[in-house]
Amino acid sequence: MATIRVTSPILDPITGKPIVREVLTEELSGPTVTGVRSVLADHPSMGLTPTRLGSILLAAEQGDPAAYLALAEDIEEKFIHYRAVLSTRRLSVSQLDVTVEAASDKPDDVEAADLVRLAIADDAFADVLYDLLDGIGKGYAVAEIVWDTARQPWLPARIIWRDPRWFQFDRADGTTLRLREAGYAEGRDLDPFKYIVHRPRTKSGIPIRGGLARPACWAWLFTSLGTKDWLSFVETYGQPIRVGRYGPGASKEDMAALLRAVRNIAADAAAIIPQSMNLEFVEASKASANAAVFQGLVEFFERQTSKLVLGQTATTDAIAGGHAVGQEHRQVQGDIERADARQLAVTLKRDLVTPLVMLNMGARAAYPTIRIGRPDQTDLKLRLDALKALVPFGLKVSASEVRDAFGFADPDEGDELLTVAGPTPVALPAAPPSAPPLAEPPAPDVPALAAQAAAAGPDAVDGLVDELLADWEPLASPLVTAVLAAAEQASGPDDFVARLAVVAGEDHMGALRESLARGQFMARVAAKVGAMGGEGA
Repeated sequence: MATIRVTSPILDPITGKPIVREVLTEELSGPTVTGVRSVLADHPSMGLTPTRLGSILLAAEQGDPAAYLALAEDIEEKFIHYRAVLSTRRLSVSQLDVTVEAASDKPDDVEAADLVRLAIADDAFADVLYDLLDGIGKGYAVAEIVWDTARQPWLPARIIWRDPRWFQFDRADGTTLRLREAGYAEGRDLDPFKYIVHRPRTKSGIPIRGGLARPACWAWLFTSLGTKDWLSFVETYGQPIRVGRYGPGASKEDMAALLRAVRNIAADAAAIIPQSMNLEFVEASKASANAAVFQGLVEFFERQTSKLVLGQTATTDAIAGGHAVGQEHRQVQGDIERADARQLAVTLKRDLVTPLVMLNMGARAAYPTIRIGRPDQTDLKLRLDALKALVPFGLKVSASEVRDAFGFADPDEGDELLTVAGPTPVALPAAPPSAPPLAEPPAPDVPALAAQAAAAGPDAVDGLVDELLADWEPLASPLVTAVLAAAEQASGPDDFVARLAVVAGEDHMGALRESLARGQFMARVAAKVGAMGGEGA
């Protein structure tokens, strides 16, 4: 790749500030032992009450989100259901295919796209996506880029997730993010080209109020309170009440022995008592009904959490409704997945693609675009069917467009190409090769053809055209049949291309070629003998 590192001053396209090249290779927002960026955090979930939770969320709105962010981390550890559905949402996007589209077909734009592909080629890039999607829960996520400038092109050496507690929002607008730094009461401005800041739009408004952890905190609080009551209930009524009975002549020592026996049955499930005494187990008749109240409370808030994160419950909870309901719910989850992927792609273009291209190739009017998503299998099948049906009948389609749609790269100069069984290389997939040059037909009986054409009257040529058009479909059917057979028998795109090469090397158009040659010759003869409007030869 002939990338040229830019030496002229570069300005951040968003803030207009110049890029400080010396800091590109440094870690600017790493943790500190005693400063404002400590890895140690409080655990506000301990002893949390509704009043305390309200105060934490209010402080976050007013510019002090440290306790809220620590609580958001806490509930990911303690609220198992929230952790599961949030991880599902993040993993579903981070494992999608990531592709890069050039801004145009110009060589310079194609080179820029190749540069981006090189930067994200490592499998570990999926972990970067997962870390950035941490913003779904907390409202925003930050990753710091450490650039490798020791060789060309300049590429990210590491992209490191940073704890969101180490950043703060501007109190005036609530959206401008700054780095917490000793000596900076309002935080320090983020250096250009050093950070990827992802702010998922789960709702409109300032980022700190957009994270799903905010409503999930309430669900966790009520679930934890219900679970505590449930555990107390189980501890009390999980085992039957044990009643010891002693006779009227029992001594204090006998009573004490009986009491120890009753207690030991709960702890050790074993005890001994004198024969004159007896034990009775009394079952709580309404215990199971009361336990269902606590279970229902916990499951209710878990279902609400599923709706909050995934937009549905069918993929996480066993509910009635059958296959149709499950399909509808999966469509909802797919809508959320596409929205998350689109927003993440926008962030990557702004904070990774643009800096990467500008540092190596300079500023430009348009930059490559990152796409994150699943291949649209239905759309590709429709395109393939359209190509099979229309291209053999003359539809002109760009070979480059077809290659992009099916994921084939444009061949570079010097690449080994798929070829037909002959010396002429064929770039595939593309429209079927045009018919070879018309072979010179055998010498016809010119006087007889001239007489036939003259007798045909002034519309002889039109008649010839109509006659030729009347049977062109059966004449072309051998080629159409061969292409359709190749598509049906192919096991995949590569196999289909290979079969097309074989079809191209075979002669399926001999009858059509001969018919066109004879028709063209007869038209020339008809024109020369004056069959068109009575003009003389």
